[in-house]
Amino acid sequence: MLWENMLMAFSAIRVNKMRSFLTMLGIIIGIGSVISIVSIGDTMKSVFEGLYREIGVTQAYLMIGYWVDDRRQSDFFTLDDMARIKELFGDEIAYMDSNAYASADALYGRNKVKFSFDGIDYNYPDVQKINLVHGRFLNEGDILGRRKNVVMDTVSAQNLFGEENAVGKTFRTTLYGNVDEYTVVGIYRKEISPFQAMMMGANEEGGEAYVPYTLLTWPNDYFYAVRLFAADEAQMDELYQNIKIFVAKSKGRKPEDFRMNTVQDEMGSVNGMLGGMAMAVGGIAAISLLVGGIGIMNIMLVSVTERTREIGIRKSLGARTKDIMIQFLTESAIISACGGMIGTLLGGGLVMIGGSMMGITAVIRPGVVALAVGFSAVVGLFFGIYPASKAAKKDPIEALRYE
Repeated sequence: MLWENMLMAFSAIRVNKMRSFLTMLGIIIGIGSVISIVSIGDTMKSVFEGLYREIGVTQAYLMIGYWVDDRRQSDFFTLDDMARIKELFGDEIAYMDSNAYASADALYGRNKVKFSFDGIDYNYPDVQKINLVHGRFLNEGDILGRRKNVVMDTVSAQNLFGEENAVGKTFRTTLYGNVDEYTVVGIYRKEISPFQAMMMGANEEGGEAYVPYTLLTWPNDYFYAVRLFAADEAQMDELYQNIKIFVAKSKGRKPEDFRMNTVQDEMGSVNGMLGGMAMAVGGIAAISLLVGGIGIMNIMLVSVTERTREIGIRKSLGARTKDIMIQFLTESAIISACGGMIGTLLGGGLVMIGGSMMGITAVIRPGVVALAVGFSAVVGLFFGIYPASKAAKKDPIEALRYE
């Protein structure tokens, strides 16, 4: 019986192709919008998770709170503070530096490029993937000896020296008022998508380089924050809380006077924001499903009127009231489900095309697709109840007389 109703529904759709398509249009737009918005939200979450994985999900920054009014010099960190933290929590810390950075012009011949110098320790590659293509990375001697050695990426080397392999070349720059010659000891290649480059604010005309963090804490060796990476086996939340308590006690402060910013907290905030935006915009898009459902009800009422004589003939041949009702409910559900499938393909296709153009992988969850198609069928059933009921209640004699 169900199969016969489905065949009759598809036959009615084929007879009125344009009307059926226009009826589906509201559902197509609604489902397509919902699928697109949810998929864009999931894709953005995936992209940001990828970005955070690249910078390190166990990363955190400890600093004196911005809300502390009576800030004093002893509240800032020193190399001795770092040594004590390493000594006490060494097994649980994979990496630590002073989070020092500086911006300055790098000069080579007549070339002048604005560089961003990031101060790091020699074991930075243990927590960050560095694709070294020429030379070497900074070593422990560079850090302890405060050597003016740098490691830069291929684009920065090309901008400053006009060639990728600039190992051994030197340039002049001014840091903290001191003009010095710096030597390139290594070149690495950054591999990021165009979208990631846009999100991270990559500057193709400027330069980026790693230098010993001990250079950027000179001359007074005080710095505002420390950057930490927890070891994989460490209980991260507990570790960072214990470090904060230890630092506060050593500086005569309360733990709440210090701020610990973790990458996981930032990830949670970003995911929450993206999820909230997706739900809000998705809810607005879902209104079009209501409009589509009203369109289905309208067309089904027209269909019932047009097929009054058909209803009378079926009833005179023994069709029961529930048979007529199921027939029209099936037809409205199929119209809505077909619209849902087309909308799903359209929404998913647009997201995949957009992701391909931006160099990112689109995330389309099968569960969301199944839910969308199923929900569209439910919409068709709900808005088809009244027309189906009206058709089922028609008097067979009056229906046969209808012209």
